[in-house]
Formats: sequence, structure tokens, C-alpha cells
Amino acid sequence: MTLKDPKGGLTAAGRKKYARETGAKLRPGVKGPANTPTKMRRKGSFLTRMFTNPSGPAQKPNGDPTRLALSAAAWGEPVPKTRRAMLRLAAKGRALLRRYEASKEE
Repeated sequence: MTLKDPKGGLTAAGRKKYARETGAKLRPGVKGPANTPTKMRRKGSFLTRMFTNPSGPAQKPNGDPTRLALSAAAWGEPVPKTRRAMLRLAAKGRALLRRYEASKEE
């Protein structure tokens, strides 16, 4: 039973184990377009939180993507290869949050 998805993120079993240990209710990442307010908020929050000040590099010394970079794939985004690509994902997240805020005002 694998808890970490090799393509990024946690498997259903990993989310269940985390919930047992912490009481949190993790949901899988939003794949595809963020076309509803809830999806905009969730995806925007994730991208902004994870990639504004990345906690590590995008690639390992051998060129493979790190777990941090793979987490973008779990949310339907391309796997970033550079710090600049991570910062672009953060900017996309902020744009999604602005769209979410604008949708609330309508």
C-alpha cells in the first residue's frame, strides 16, 4: 500500500492515514480547469502557498523532479523545472484567488 503517489501528492490511502493521525480532512487536488468558485479557491490557495516561497529546488541533482515539483502535477499543472516556473505557478494561484474574490462580489 503506497501512501505517496509517485506522480505527486498523496494516494487515497495516504489521505486516510493523515486524517487518522491529525483529524484533518484532506481532499485530492483540483485537476482540470478551475471553473467554479470552490475550485478557484482551493487551487489558487494551494499554488500560492506552495510556490510563492518554494521550500526547496524543483529538481534533484540527477535531474528528476522533487516531491515539491511533483505536487503541481497532482493539481493538474505542469511539473516545474526551475524556480522561475514555480514562481509562475504562484502567480497563477494569486490570479485564481482574485478571480474567486471577484466571483463572490457578483
